[in-house]
Amino acid sequence: MKQIVVISGKGGTGKTTICASFAALAKNKVMADCDVDAADLYLILKPQIKQKEEFWGSKVAYIDKDICDQGRSCENICRYEAIDTENFTIDEVSCEGCGVCVHFCHREAITLKENLSGHWFVSDTKYGPFVHAKLGIAEENSGKLVTLVRQKAKSIAEEQNLNYIIIDGPPGIGCPVIASLSGVDLALVVTEPTQSGIYDLQRIIGVA
Repeated sequence: MKQIVVISGKGGTGKTTICASFAALAKNKVMADCDVDAADLYLILKPQIKQKEEFWGSKVAYIDKDICDQGRSCENICRYEAIDTENFTIDEVSCEGCGVCVHFCHREAITLKENLSGHWFVSDTKYGPFVHAKLGIAEENSGKLVTLVRQKAKSIAEEQNLNYIIIDGPPGIGCPVIASLSGVDLALVVTEPTQSGIYDLQRIIGVA
C-alpha cells in the first residue's frame, strides 16, 4: 500500500483539482480529504455518506453554578474575555480551553469539558471509498482530525486490499500539513508561477 499526499504552500493552486483527477484515473484506491478546515474535494466527488461520526477534539471551560459563590475571582483572569461574570457563564466561542480559570477558581467551580469540534465521514463515490471531515468554525486541533481521517482511510485500504491512499492535504506549513505528511510514501507539491508561489513552494519543501 502506498500513501500519496498532494499539498501546496498556499491555497488556490489547483491541489484539489489534481486530487480529483487522481480519483478518476487511479485504480484500487481510497481517497482522503485532509483539508479539514476547508474541505472541497467532496464538491467534485459528490459522495454518498455511509457513516457520520462526531469529533471531540478540544475542551472548553464550564462553570457549575451550584458550586460557584459568585465571588468574581475569575473576572480578570481570562485573557480571552470568555467569562461572563454577570451571568456566571462561559462564552464557548471565545474560550480557548487553556485552563487558567480552572486553576485559579478557589471554589473549584470551573472545569474543562469535552467540546464537539466537528464531524468525520466515510462515503461512497463512483471513484471508490472516500474519507473526509469538517472542522467546526474557529475550532482547533485540526491536526488530530487529519490523523483520524488518515487512520480511517488506512483501515479501509487494509480491509479492502487497496493499493493506494490518495490524500488531499491542506495548504500552508502548519500542524495539519505536518499530520498529512507524516509517514507518506510520496508528496506532490503544487504551486503557481509567481514570486509568492515560489516562496510558498520553498517553505513547504522545507517542511516535507
